[in-house]
Amino acid sequence: MAASIYPPKTTLEQQEYLLSNINDWSILNGLAVRPSAGLLSTSTDLSRTLATTAPVTLYPSLFPRTCFDEARAIQKAYNELYAAIARDRDWLKQIVERLIEVDDFIAKLWSVHLEVENEGYVQNISLGLFRSDYMVHTDPAIPDTKPSIKQVEFNTIASSFGGLSTKVSQLHSYLNMTSAYPPTSPATITPASFPTNPCIESLTLGFSTAHRAYGPSRSSPSLPLCILFVVTIPESNIFDQLALSTPLQTTAGIPTFRLAFSSILDHTSVSSNKDRILTYSPPHSPDTTYEVSLIYFRAGYSPSHYPSSVSWDARLHLERSAAIKCPSILTHLAGSKKIQQELATPHSSHLANFLSRTSSSDMIERIRNTFTAIYPLDATPEGQHATRLATSAKDSEGYVLKPQREGGGNNVYGSKIPAFLAGLGDDQQKWRSHILMELIKPPTLRNSILRNGEVQSGEVIGELGVYGVCLWRNGPGEAGGKKDGQDGEVLENWEAGFLLRTKGRESEEGGVAAGFGAVDSPCLVDV
Repeated sequence: MAASIYPPKTTLEQQEYLLSNINDWSILNGLAVRPSAGLLSTSTDLSRTLATTAPVTLYPSLFPRTCFDEARAIQKAYNELYAAIARDRDWLKQIVERLIEVDDFIAKLWSVHLEVENEGYVQNISLGLFRSDYMVHTDPAIPDTKPSIKQVEFNTIASSFGGLSTKVSQLHSYLNMTSAYPPTSPATITPASFPTNPCIESLTLGFSTAHRAYGPSRSSPSLPLCILFVVTIPESNIFDQLALSTPLQTTAGIPTFRLAFSSILDHTSVSSNKDRILTYSPPHSPDTTYEVSLIYFRAGYSPSHYPSSVSWDARLHLERSAAIKCPSILTHLAGSKKIQQELATPHSSHLANFLSRTSSSDMIERIRNTFTAIYPLDATPEGQHATRLATSAKDSEGYVLKPQREGGGNNVYGSKIPAFLAGLGDDQQKWRSHILMELIKPPTLRNSILRNGEVQSGEVIGELGVYGVCLWRNGPGEAGGKKDGQDGEVLENWEAGFLLRTKGRESEEGGVAAGFGAVDSPCLVDV
Protein backbone atom coordinates (compact mmCIF):
# COMPACT_ATOMS: atom_id res chain seq x y z
CA MET A 1 0.00 0.00 0.00
CA ALA A 2 1.45 3.30 -1.08
CA ALA A 3 1.59 4.98 2.32
CA SER A 4 4.20 7.52 1.18
CA ILE A 5 1.72 9.46 -0.99
CA TYR A 6 -1.23 9.22 1.36
CA PRO A 7 -2.88 11.21 2.80
CA PRO A 8 -2.33 14.33 0.68
CA LYS A 9 -0.50 17.33 2.08
CA THR A 10 -2.66 20.37 2.79
CA THR A 11 -2.13 24.07 3.18
CA LEU A 12 -3.22 25.71 6.42
CA GLU A 13 -6.35 27.05 4.71
CA GLN A 14 -7.21 23.62 3.27
CA GLN A 15 -6.84 21.93 6.66
CA GLU A 16 -8.94 24.56 8.43
CA TYR A 17 -11.68 24.11 5.84
CA LEU A 18 -11.52 20.33 6.21
CA LEU A 19 -11.67 20.51 10.02
CA SER A 20 -14.60 22.92 9.90
CA ASN A 21 -16.54 20.46 7.73
CA ILE A 22 -15.64 17.51 9.98
CA ASN A 23 -16.72 19.25 13.17
CA ASP A 24 -19.96 20.64 11.77
CA TRP A 25 -21.01 17.39 10.07
CA SER A 26 -20.13 15.35 13.17
CA ILE A 27 -22.23 17.40 15.57
CA LEU A 28 -25.11 17.59 13.07
CA ASN A 29 -25.12 13.79 12.65
CA GLY A 30 -24.18 12.53 16.10
CA LEU A 31 -20.59 11.47 15.41
CA ALA A 32 -19.86 12.74 18.89
CA VAL A 33 -18.87 11.96 22.47
CA ARG A 34 -19.29 13.69 25.79
CA PRO A 35 -16.11 15.58 26.73
CA SER A 36 -13.99 13.68 29.22
CA ALA A 37 -13.82 14.89 32.79
CA GLY A 38 -10.22 15.89 32.23
CA LEU A 39 -11.20 18.44 29.58
CA LEU A 40 -13.98 20.23 31.42
CA SER A 41 -14.57 21.04 35.05
CA THR A 42 -17.84 19.88 36.57
CA SER A 43 -18.82 23.51 37.04
CA THR A 44 -18.51 24.05 33.27
CA ASP A 45 -20.73 21.08 32.35
CA LEU A 46 -22.92 20.46 35.39
CA SER A 47 -25.60 18.49 33.52
CA ARG A 48 -23.29 16.61 31.13
CA THR A 49 -25.02 18.27 28.17
CA LEU A 50 -21.99 19.25 26.09
CA ALA A 51 -20.76 17.22 23.13
CA THR A 52 -17.66 17.23 20.98
CA THR A 53 -16.60 15.50 17.79
CA ALA A 54 -15.61 11.89 18.44
CA PRO A 55 -11.94 11.07 17.84
CA VAL A 56 -11.82 10.57 14.05
CA THR A 57 -9.29 10.32 11.27
CA LEU A 58 -9.29 13.14 8.75
CA TYR A 59 -9.07 10.66 5.86
CA PRO A 60 -10.19 7.06 5.43
CA SER A 61 -7.22 4.75 5.94
CA LEU A 62 -5.91 2.53 3.15
CA PHE A 63 -6.96 -1.08 3.64
CA PRO A 64 -6.41 -4.12 1.37
CA ARG A 65 -9.65 -5.03 -0.36
CA THR A 66 -8.94 -8.77 -0.23
CA CYS A 67 -8.41 -8.64 3.56
CA PHE A 68 -11.56 -6.60 4.06
CA ASP A 69 -13.65 -8.99 1.96
CA GLU A 70 -12.27 -12.06 3.73
CA ALA A 71 -12.97 -10.67 7.20
CA ARG A 72 -16.60 -10.03 6.29
CA ALA A 73 -17.00 -13.34 4.47
CA ILE A 74 -16.08 -15.48 7.49
CA GLN A 75 -18.08 -13.58 10.11
CA LYS A 76 -21.15 -15.81 9.92
CA ALA A 77 -18.93 -18.82 10.59
CA TYR A 78 -17.41 -17.05 13.59
CA ASN A 79 -20.93 -16.29 14.84
CA GLU A 80 -21.82 -19.95 14.58
CA LEU A 81 -18.61 -20.97 16.33
CA TYR A 82 -19.22 -18.81 19.39
CA ALA A 83 -22.91 -19.70 19.53
CA ALA A 84 -21.82 -23.35 19.67
CA ILE A 85 -19.29 -22.60 22.41
CA ALA A 86 -21.90 -20.76 24.48
CA ARG A 87 -24.27 -23.72 24.11
CA ASP A 88 -21.66 -26.25 25.20
CA ARG A 89 -21.96 -25.95 28.94
CA ASP A 90 -19.74 -28.96 29.67
CA TRP A 91 -16.83 -27.75 27.53
CA LEU A 92 -17.07 -24.25 28.98
CA LYS A 93 -17.04 -25.75 32.45
CA GLN A 94 -13.74 -27.50 31.76
CA ILE A 95 -12.16 -24.25 30.63
CA VAL A 96 -13.65 -21.96 33.26
CA GLU A 97 -12.78 -24.25 36.14
CA ARG A 98 -9.10 -23.75 35.26
CA LEU A 99 -9.61 -20.00 35.58
CA ILE A 100 -11.77 -19.56 38.65
CA GLU A 101 -8.86 -20.05 41.05
CA VAL A 102 -6.72 -17.50 39.20
CA ASP A 103 -9.31 -14.91 38.13
CA ASP A 104 -11.85 -13.76 40.70
CA PHE A 105 -13.95 -11.96 38.09
CA ILE A 106 -14.35 -15.08 35.94
CA ALA A 107 -15.13 -17.05 39.11
CA LYS A 108 -17.95 -14.69 40.04
CA LEU A 109 -19.42 -14.75 36.54
CA TRP A 110 -19.39 -18.54 36.67
CA SER A 111 -21.06 -18.52 40.08
CA VAL A 112 -23.93 -16.49 38.60
CA HIS A 113 -24.40 -19.20 35.98
CA LEU A 114 -24.31 -21.95 38.61
CA GLU A 115 -26.96 -20.24 40.72
CA VAL A 116 -29.30 -19.85 37.75
CA GLU A 117 -28.58 -23.38 36.57
CA ASN A 118 -29.46 -24.70 40.02
CA GLU A 119 -32.75 -22.81 39.95
CA GLY A 120 -33.38 -23.63 36.29
CA TYR A 121 -33.10 -21.35 33.27
CA VAL A 122 -36.44 -20.04 31.99
CA GLN A 123 -35.16 -18.48 28.74
CA ASN A 124 -33.58 -20.73 26.12
CA ILE A 125 -33.00 -18.06 23.44
CA SER A 126 -29.80 -16.01 23.36
CA LEU A 127 -28.72 -13.06 21.24
CA GLY A 128 -25.09 -12.53 20.31
CA LEU A 129 -23.95 -9.17 19.03
CA PHE A 130 -20.36 -10.03 18.24
CA ARG A 131 -17.32 -8.26 16.86
CA SER A 132 -14.22 -10.01 15.56
CA ASP A 133 -11.19 -7.71 15.51
CA TYR A 134 -8.29 -8.11 13.07
CA MET A 135 -5.08 -6.48 11.99
CA VAL A 136 -3.49 -6.75 8.58
CA HIS A 137 -0.39 -8.91 8.88
CA THR A 138 2.64 -8.85 6.60
CA ASP A 139 5.59 -11.11 7.26
CA PRO A 140 8.78 -9.04 6.91
CA ALA A 141 10.81 -12.23 6.55
CA ILE A 142 9.07 -13.05 3.26
CA PRO A 143 9.65 -10.50 0.47
CA ASP A 144 6.57 -9.43 -1.50
CA THR A 145 4.28 -11.39 0.80
CA LYS A 146 0.58 -10.76 0.35
CA PRO A 147 -1.16 -9.20 3.35
CA SER A 148 -3.54 -11.35 5.39
CA ILE A 149 -5.80 -10.80 8.39
CA LYS A 150 -4.95 -12.05 11.87
CA GLN A 151 -7.44 -11.98 14.71
CA VAL A 152 -6.71 -9.74 17.69
CA GLU A 153 -9.71 -10.80 19.75
CA PHE A 154 -13.36 -11.83 19.60
CA ASN A 155 -15.82 -9.70 21.56
CA THR A 156 -19.04 -11.19 22.95
CA ILE A 157 -20.17 -8.37 25.27
CA ALA A 158 -20.54 -4.61 24.79
CA SER A 159 -19.19 -4.70 21.22
CA SER A 160 -19.25 -0.94 20.92
CA PHE A 161 -18.92 1.69 18.17
CA GLY A 162 -21.40 0.11 15.77
CA GLY A 163 -23.29 3.40 15.75
CA LEU A 164 -20.29 5.66 15.25
CA SER A 165 -18.71 3.35 12.69
CA THR A 166 -21.61 3.87 10.30
CA LYS A 167 -21.39 7.60 10.82
CA VAL A 168 -17.65 7.92 10.24
CA SER A 169 -18.05 6.01 6.95
CA GLN A 170 -20.72 8.52 5.99
CA LEU A 171 -18.50 11.41 7.09
CA HIS A 172 -15.57 10.40 4.89
CA SER A 173 -17.88 9.81 1.95
CA TYR A 174 -19.46 13.23 2.50
CA LEU A 175 -16.07 14.97 2.64
CA ASN A 176 -15.10 13.38 -0.65
CA MET A 177 -18.46 14.11 -2.26
CA THR A 178 -18.43 17.81 -1.28
CA SER A 179 -14.80 18.43 -2.31
CA ALA A 180 -13.75 19.13 1.27
CA TYR A 181 -10.64 17.11 0.53
CA PRO A 182 -7.95 19.13 -1.30
CA PRO A 183 -7.79 18.89 -5.09
CA THR A 184 -4.40 17.20 -4.74
CA SER A 185 -6.04 14.12 -3.16
CA PRO A 186 -4.80 10.95 -4.87
CA ALA A 187 -6.98 9.01 -7.25
CA THR A 188 -7.16 6.35 -4.54
CA ILE A 189 -10.03 8.25 -2.93
CA THR A 190 -13.01 7.47 -5.14
CA PRO A 191 -16.65 6.58 -4.38
CA ALA A 192 -15.82 2.95 -5.23
CA SER A 193 -13.23 2.93 -2.44
CA PHE A 194 -15.86 3.62 0.24
CA PRO A 195 -17.78 0.46 1.22
CA THR A 196 -21.27 1.02 2.57
CA ASN A 197 -21.42 0.32 6.30
CA PRO A 198 -24.79 -1.12 7.40
CA CYS A 199 -23.96 -1.35 11.13
CA ILE A 200 -26.81 0.70 12.57
CA GLU A 201 -29.46 -0.94 10.41
CA SER A 202 -28.07 -4.46 10.87
CA LEU A 203 -27.53 -4.27 14.64
CA THR A 204 -30.93 -2.74 15.35
CA LEU A 205 -32.47 -5.45 13.18
CA GLY A 206 -30.82 -7.95 15.52
CA PHE A 207 -32.42 -6.33 18.54
CA SER A 208 -35.87 -6.18 16.95
CA THR A 209 -35.58 -9.80 15.76
CA ALA A 210 -34.79 -10.95 19.32
CA HIS A 211 -37.64 -8.80 20.62
CA ARG A 212 -40.07 -10.59 18.29
CA ALA A 213 -38.61 -13.98 19.21
CA TYR A 214 -39.54 -13.30 22.85
CA GLY A 215 -43.18 -13.51 21.81
CA PRO A 216 -46.22 -11.86 23.37
CA SER A 217 -46.40 -10.62 26.94
CA ARG A 218 -46.33 -13.41 29.52
CA SER A 219 -47.90 -11.21 32.20
CA SER A 220 -51.51 -11.32 33.27
CA PRO A 221 -52.92 -8.89 32.42
CA SER A 222 -50.52 -8.41 29.52
CA LEU A 223 -47.98 -5.59 29.64
CA PRO A 224 -46.30 -3.56 26.90
CA LEU A 225 -42.89 -4.98 25.99
CA CYS A 226 -39.63 -3.05 25.99
CA ILE A 227 -35.88 -3.41 25.44
CA LEU A 228 -33.41 -2.38 28.15
CA PHE A 229 -29.93 -1.02 27.42
CA VAL A 230 -27.93 -1.62 30.63
CA VAL A 231 -25.29 1.10 30.70
CA THR A 232 -22.79 3.00 32.80
CA ILE A 233 -23.70 6.53 33.85
CA PRO A 234 -22.14 8.95 33.12
CA GLU A 235 -21.25 7.59 29.69
CA SER A 236 -19.00 9.55 27.33
CA ASN A 237 -19.89 7.25 24.43
CA ILE A 238 -23.63 7.81 24.74
CA PHE A 239 -24.15 8.87 21.12
CA ASP A 240 -22.88 5.53 19.84
CA GLN A 241 -25.54 3.86 21.99
CA LEU A 242 -28.28 6.32 21.00
CA ALA A 243 -27.55 5.59 17.34
CA LEU A 244 -28.85 2.07 18.03
CA SER A 245 -31.61 2.74 20.56
CA THR A 246 -33.26 5.64 18.71
CA PRO A 247 -34.17 3.66 15.53
CA LEU A 248 -35.63 0.93 17.72
CA GLN A 249 -38.12 3.47 18.99
CA THR A 250 -38.71 5.66 15.94
CA THR A 251 -38.55 3.03 13.18
CA ALA A 252 -39.30 -0.32 14.82
CA GLY A 253 -41.74 1.15 17.34
CA ILE A 254 -40.20 -0.71 20.30
CA PRO A 255 -40.02 1.16 23.63
CA THR A 256 -36.31 1.19 24.52
CA PHE A 257 -34.84 2.50 27.74
CA ARG A 258 -31.37 3.12 29.17
CA LEU A 259 -30.87 1.81 32.70
CA ALA A 260 -27.73 2.32 34.76
CA PHE A 261 -26.15 -0.94 35.91
CA SER A 262 -26.09 0.53 39.42
CA SER A 263 -29.88 1.11 39.34
CA ILE A 264 -31.05 -2.32 38.17
CA LEU A 265 -32.50 -3.41 41.50
CA ASP A 266 -34.19 -0.04 42.02
CA HIS A 267 -36.30 -0.10 38.88
CA THR A 268 -36.79 -3.73 37.83
CA SER A 269 -38.56 -6.71 39.37
CA VAL A 270 -38.67 -10.44 38.64
CA SER A 271 -41.98 -12.17 39.18
CA SER A 272 -42.07 -14.75 41.96
CA ASN A 273 -43.82 -17.37 39.81
CA LYS A 274 -42.09 -19.95 37.65
CA ASP A 275 -42.10 -17.64 34.62
CA ARG A 276 -39.76 -15.14 36.28
CA ILE A 277 -40.94 -12.24 34.12
CA LEU A 278 -38.72 -9.18 34.23
CA THR A 279 -40.58 -5.88 34.53
CA TYR A 280 -39.32 -2.32 34.42
CA SER A 281 -40.83 0.90 35.75
CA PRO A 282 -39.07 3.98 34.35
CA PRO A 283 -38.15 6.50 37.06
CA HIS A 284 -39.67 9.29 34.98
CA SER A 285 -43.00 7.36 34.86
CA PRO A 286 -43.06 5.06 37.91
CA ASP A 287 -46.72 4.15 37.47
CA THR A 288 -46.04 2.64 34.04
CA THR A 289 -44.80 -0.94 33.95
CA TYR A 290 -43.15 -2.68 31.00
CA GLU A 291 -42.26 -6.30 30.50
CA VAL A 292 -38.65 -6.62 29.33
CA SER A 293 -38.13 -8.74 26.22
CA LEU A 294 -34.40 -8.12 25.73
CA ILE A 295 -31.49 -6.91 27.86
CA TYR A 296 -28.52 -5.43 25.99
CA PHE A 297 -25.44 -5.16 28.17
CA ARG A 298 -23.22 -2.15 27.50
CA ALA A 299 -21.98 -2.49 31.07
CA GLY A 300 -21.01 -5.43 33.24
CA TYR A 301 -17.92 -6.52 31.30
CA SER A 302 -15.35 -5.07 33.73
CA PRO A 303 -14.67 -5.78 37.40
CA SER A 304 -14.98 -2.03 38.02
CA HIS A 305 -18.69 -2.31 37.20
CA TYR A 306 -19.16 -4.52 40.29
CA PRO A 307 -18.06 -2.39 43.26
CA SER A 308 -20.07 -4.42 45.78
CA SER A 309 -22.07 -7.59 46.28
CA VAL A 310 -25.18 -5.61 45.33
CA SER A 311 -23.81 -5.31 41.79
CA TRP A 312 -23.47 -9.09 41.56
CA ASP A 313 -26.99 -9.47 42.94
CA ALA A 314 -28.16 -7.25 40.10
CA ARG A 315 -26.43 -9.37 37.45
CA LEU A 316 -27.95 -12.53 38.94
CA HIS A 317 -31.34 -10.80 39.08
CA LEU A 318 -31.27 -10.17 35.33
CA GLU A 319 -29.74 -13.51 34.39
CA ARG A 320 -32.41 -15.58 36.14
CA SER A 321 -35.23 -13.67 34.44
CA ALA A 322 -37.19 -14.60 31.33
CA ALA A 323 -35.80 -11.72 29.27
CA ILE A 324 -33.48 -12.62 26.38
CA LYS A 325 -29.93 -11.51 27.16
CA CYS A 326 -27.35 -9.97 24.85
CA PRO A 327 -25.18 -11.62 25.98
CA SER A 328 -26.15 -14.39 28.37
CA ILE A 329 -23.67 -15.13 31.14
CA LEU A 330 -22.36 -18.16 29.22
CA THR A 331 -21.91 -16.11 26.05
CA HIS A 332 -20.07 -13.51 28.12
CA LEU A 333 -17.72 -16.20 29.41
CA ALA A 334 -17.21 -17.56 25.89
CA GLY A 335 -15.52 -14.26 25.02
CA SER A 336 -12.68 -14.68 27.52
CA LYS A 337 -9.14 -14.65 26.19
CA LYS A 338 -8.69 -18.22 27.46
CA ILE A 339 -11.30 -19.46 24.97
CA GLN A 340 -9.48 -17.69 22.14
CA GLN A 341 -6.26 -19.29 23.30
CA GLU A 342 -7.81 -22.78 23.41
CA LEU A 343 -8.98 -22.36 19.82
CA ALA A 344 -5.76 -20.82 18.48
CA THR A 345 -3.02 -22.79 20.26
CA PRO A 346 -1.09 -24.62 17.52
CA HIS A 347 -2.46 -28.12 16.80
CA SER A 348 -5.68 -27.49 18.78
CA SER A 349 -8.63 -29.60 17.58
CA HIS A 350 -11.36 -27.52 19.24
CA LEU A 351 -12.19 -25.40 16.19
CA ALA A 352 -12.89 -28.44 14.01
CA ASN A 353 -14.83 -30.13 16.82
CA PHE A 354 -17.23 -27.21 17.05
CA LEU A 355 -17.74 -26.47 13.35
CA SER A 356 -17.34 -29.82 11.61
CA ARG A 357 -21.06 -30.63 11.85
CA THR A 358 -22.43 -27.16 11.17
CA SER A 359 -23.30 -25.20 8.07
CA SER A 360 -19.91 -23.48 8.46
CA SER A 361 -17.79 -26.64 8.20
CA ASP A 362 -16.29 -25.41 4.92
CA MET A 363 -14.95 -22.32 6.74
CA ILE A 364 -12.76 -24.14 9.27
CA GLU A 365 -9.46 -23.60 7.49
CA ARG A 366 -10.29 -20.01 6.59
CA ILE A 367 -10.96 -19.26 10.25
CA ARG A 368 -7.82 -21.13 11.31
CA ASN A 369 -5.82 -18.96 8.92
CA THR A 370 -6.84 -15.89 10.93
CA PHE A 371 -5.27 -17.24 14.11
CA THR A 372 -1.91 -16.14 15.39
CA ALA A 373 -0.12 -18.35 17.90
CA ILE A 374 -1.56 -17.99 21.42
CA TYR A 375 -0.25 -19.87 24.44
CA PRO A 376 -1.24 -20.44 28.07
CA LEU A 377 1.19 -19.71 30.90
CA ASP A 378 0.77 -22.97 32.78
CA ALA A 379 2.49 -26.31 33.32
CA THR A 380 1.48 -27.82 29.97
CA PRO A 381 4.17 -28.27 27.28
CA GLU A 382 2.64 -25.31 25.43
CA GLY A 383 2.71 -23.26 28.64
CA GLN A 384 6.33 -24.11 29.36
CA HIS A 385 7.27 -23.07 25.84
CA ALA A 386 5.39 -19.79 26.36
CA THR A 387 7.17 -19.18 29.66
CA ARG A 388 10.55 -19.48 27.94
CA LEU A 389 9.46 -16.98 25.31
CA ALA A 390 7.91 -14.53 27.77
CA THR A 391 10.87 -14.42 30.13
CA SER A 392 13.44 -13.93 27.38
CA ALA A 393 14.44 -10.31 26.79
CA LYS A 394 14.92 -11.09 23.09
CA ASP A 395 12.06 -13.49 22.32
CA SER A 396 9.43 -11.53 24.23
CA GLU A 397 9.78 -8.69 21.72
CA GLY A 398 7.48 -10.54 19.36
CA TYR A 399 4.61 -11.07 21.85
CA VAL A 400 1.89 -9.38 23.87
CA LEU A 401 0.72 -10.57 27.30
CA LYS A 402 -3.04 -10.36 27.82
CA PRO A 403 -5.25 -10.89 30.87
CA GLN A 404 -8.56 -12.75 30.60
CA ARG A 405 -10.83 -9.79 31.06
CA GLU A 406 -12.08 -7.14 28.66
CA GLY A 407 -11.20 -3.46 28.58
CA GLY A 408 -8.27 -1.46 27.23
CA GLY A 409 -5.10 -0.69 29.12
CA ASN A 410 -4.48 -4.19 30.49
CA ASN A 411 -2.01 -5.58 27.94
CA VAL A 412 1.77 -5.79 28.36
CA TYR A 413 3.91 -5.57 25.23
CA GLY A 414 7.27 -6.88 24.09
CA SER A 415 10.27 -6.02 26.21
CA LYS A 416 8.06 -5.04 29.16
CA ILE A 417 6.80 -8.62 29.57
CA PRO A 418 9.78 -10.18 31.45
CA ALA A 419 9.79 -7.43 34.10
CA PHE A 420 6.03 -7.64 34.49
CA LEU A 421 6.16 -11.40 35.02
CA ALA A 422 9.08 -11.04 37.41
CA GLY A 423 6.86 -8.72 39.42
CA LEU A 424 4.34 -11.54 39.80
CA GLY A 425 7.00 -13.59 41.57
CA ASP A 426 6.25 -17.28 41.98
CA ASP A 427 2.48 -16.77 42.13
CA GLN A 428 1.47 -19.31 39.49
CA GLN A 429 -2.17 -18.36 39.80
CA LYS A 430 -1.38 -14.87 38.53
CA TRP A 431 0.72 -16.31 35.71
CA ARG A 432 -2.13 -18.58 34.63
CA SER A 433 -4.53 -15.64 34.50
CA HIS A 434 -2.70 -14.41 31.37
CA ILE A 435 -2.15 -15.64 27.83
CA LEU A 436 0.82 -14.98 25.55
CA MET A 437 -0.04 -13.95 22.00
CA GLU A 438 2.29 -13.54 19.04
CA LEU A 439 2.32 -9.94 17.88
CA ILE A 440 0.72 -9.14 14.56
CA LYS A 441 2.90 -7.07 12.22
CA PRO A 442 0.74 -4.57 10.34
CA PRO A 443 2.07 -2.38 7.55
CA THR A 444 2.87 1.22 8.42
CA LEU A 445 0.47 3.85 7.11
CA ARG A 446 0.07 7.57 7.61
CA ASN A 447 -3.00 9.54 8.60
CA SER A 448 -4.12 12.43 10.77
CA ILE A 449 -6.31 12.07 13.86
CA LEU A 450 -8.59 14.77 15.26
CA ARG A 451 -9.05 14.35 18.99
CA ASN A 452 -10.14 16.91 21.56
CA GLY A 453 -9.81 19.67 18.99
CA GLU A 454 -6.18 18.86 18.16
CA VAL A 455 -4.78 17.24 15.02
CA GLN A 456 -1.99 14.69 15.30
CA SER A 457 -0.35 13.37 12.14
CA GLY A 458 2.09 10.53 11.61
CA GLU A 459 2.47 6.79 11.28
CA VAL A 460 -0.62 4.80 12.20
CA ILE A 461 -1.89 1.24 12.29
CA GLY A 462 -5.48 0.11 12.02
CA GLU A 463 -7.67 -2.59 13.51
CA LEU A 464 -10.69 -3.83 11.57
CA GLY A 465 -13.67 -5.10 13.52
CA VAL A 466 -16.46 -7.03 11.79
CA TYR A 467 -19.82 -7.24 13.54
CA GLY A 468 -22.10 -10.23 13.56
CA VAL A 469 -25.63 -10.91 14.79
CA CYS A 470 -26.59 -14.41 15.87
CA LEU A 471 -29.80 -15.55 17.53
CA TRP A 472 -29.97 -19.12 18.75
CA ARG A 473 -32.04 -21.48 20.83
CA ASN A 474 -30.35 -23.70 23.39
CA GLY A 475 -31.15 -27.39 23.29
CA PRO A 476 -32.77 -29.53 25.99
CA GLY A 477 -31.52 -28.79 29.45
CA GLU A 478 -31.38 -25.72 31.53
CA ALA A 479 -28.66 -23.66 29.89
CA GLY A 480 -26.62 -25.54 27.34
CA GLY A 481 -27.01 -28.67 25.35
CA LYS A 482 -25.07 -31.82 24.66
CA LYS A 483 -21.44 -32.17 25.51
CA ASP A 484 -20.31 -31.51 21.94
CA GLY A 485 -22.22 -28.26 21.69
CA GLN A 486 -24.18 -29.43 18.64
CA ASP A 487 -27.57 -29.36 20.35
CA GLY A 488 -29.90 -26.41 19.90
CA GLU A 489 -30.28 -24.41 16.70
CA VAL A 490 -29.21 -21.14 15.14
CA LEU A 491 -32.31 -19.11 14.33
CA GLU A 492 -30.72 -16.09 12.65
CA ASN A 493 -27.17 -15.36 11.58
CA TRP A 494 -25.70 -12.50 9.58
CA GLU A 495 -22.66 -10.29 9.17
CA ALA A 496 -23.57 -6.80 10.38
CA GLY A 497 -21.05 -4.22 9.20
CA PHE A 498 -17.60 -3.12 10.27
CA LEU A 499 -15.50 -0.77 12.37
CA LEU A 500 -12.02 0.52 11.65
CA ARG A 501 -10.06 1.89 14.62
CA THR A 502 -6.78 3.65 13.99
CA LYS A 503 -4.08 4.59 16.46
CA GLY A 504 -0.64 6.11 16.39
CA ARG A 505 1.95 3.44 15.77
CA GLU A 506 3.59 4.19 19.11
CA SER A 507 0.32 3.53 20.94
CA GLU A 508 -0.06 -0.03 22.20
CA GLU A 509 -3.77 0.02 23.02
CA GLY A 510 -6.40 0.69 20.36
CA GLY A 511 -9.46 1.46 22.46
CA VAL A 512 -11.11 4.65 21.23
CA ALA A 513 -13.02 5.24 24.45
CA ALA A 514 -9.79 4.86 26.40
CA GLY A 515 -8.35 7.79 24.47
CA PHE A 516 -5.64 6.02 22.50
CA GLY A 517 -7.19 5.78 19.03
CA ALA A 518 -9.82 7.10 16.65
CA VAL A 519 -12.75 5.78 14.67
CA ASP A 520 -11.93 5.48 11.00
CA SER A 521 -13.27 3.99 7.77
CA PRO A 522 -11.47 1.96 5.12
CA CYS A 523 -10.40 3.25 1.74
CA LEU A 524 -10.17 -0.06 -0.11
CA VAL A 525 -7.17 -0.63 -2.34
CA ASP A 526 -6.00 -3.55 -4.46
CA VAL A 527 -2.56 -4.85 -3.50
